[in-house]
Amino acid sequence: ESATAFGCLVSDMWLGEFDYVSPEAFHSVFGKRHPTFSKRTQHDAQEFLICVLDDLHEAFKQVRAQLCQERQSPGAGASTRSSSGTSIITQLFEGQLSHGIRCLTCKAHSDRPESFTVLSLPIPSTRACSLQDCLECFFQPETLTLNNQIHCYWCGSNQDATVKASITKAPPIIIFHLKRFAWQDKNRRKLSTTVCYPFSDLDLSPYISTSCCNTREYSLCAVVNHAGDLDYGHYTAFCKHSVTKHWYSFDDAQVTKIPDSEVQADTAYLLFY
Repeated sequence: ESATAFGCLVSDMWLGEFDYVSPEAFHSVFGKRHPTFSKRTQHDAQEFLICVLDDLHEAFKQVRAQLCQERQSPGAGASTRSSSGTSIITQLFEGQLSHGIRCLTCKAHSDRPESFTVLSLPIPSTRACSLQDCLECFFQPETLTLNNQIHCYWCGSNQDATVKASITKAPPIIIFHLKRFAWQDKNRRKLSTTVCYPFSDLDLSPYISTSCCNTREYSLCAVVNHAGDLDYGHYTAFCKHSVTKHWYSFDDAQVTKIPDSEVQADTAYLLFY
């Protein structure tokens, strides 16, 4: 039901018959499945995005499995299990990380894989930084010690270790979440740091594993902005038209064409490449 409502919303947007399109129908259907988002209260755009992607993935995954079963001829012996866990959502948005862990005592190395649809990047400065700085901070090696020690299989006990993440599968569309809401001195606050992000030629090769064969250079296609503070705020979006290549600002019922220069904003919260 939510996938059908989302399809209707996308169709209405692309038909171009209206100055703006309200997502009320989709929101209503989605709210039935996820009551948290049905209330007229403040919510986090990143949490909502992940929930929507998961919901659409489950819907499309079921349809895909049904289609595979219908197409499978009797006695063919083909298994549909391998395709039942994939969907257009995973094909477009799902990437893979590998966390390389090395014991500092015996030097044994192990890898722990992890799927992702959104990469949450720390912001390493309170004034200004670049998206590349955020990526460097996310992918820099980390030492696990004291309460964060790992249990080393070879040593048979807890040991200090280093861990370093790398991308083993780069998705066609990669989403970055800038962690603007952070804890400082036991108080949660919003970071208003200016994060400069490239419009094109975003090179992720320094963070991609040598075993990965699908290295990509990315171009910016959308930005979700958050204006306000912790307890209140307003979300807007900048989206690049995939045909005309023009940028548009979406601010509730105000949809306006904007110059490229306005796309670089201090309020950026989610980046789509």
